[in-house]
Amino acid sequence: MTDELAQEFPEAAEYIQRAVDEHGEDWVLENYYAELYPLGVIMNVPETENLPFYDDDRHESRSEAELIETYNAWGTYRENLKAASEADDE
Repeated sequence: MTDELAQEFPEAAEYIQRAVDEHGEDWVLENYYAELYPLGVIMNVPETENLPFYDDDRHESRSEAELIETYNAWGTYRENLKAASEADDE
């Protein structure tokens, strides 16, 4: 991890580095918004384009509209799980 990323995102840099060590840079970029970006609820996390191993020529980032669509779908999924769980409890 670069010093700049560690300085700007000290908490997130540790998680990102751990994911890179365990899975590799390509996995992190491919799974970033599902696995690491949600940490943004509790800490400051960078966009994929700000990761030191992101390369515009090799990788694609998600547009804001795509991220909104993804998070709305996850929210709906969680609501459905909760509703199903509550129905089982009755």
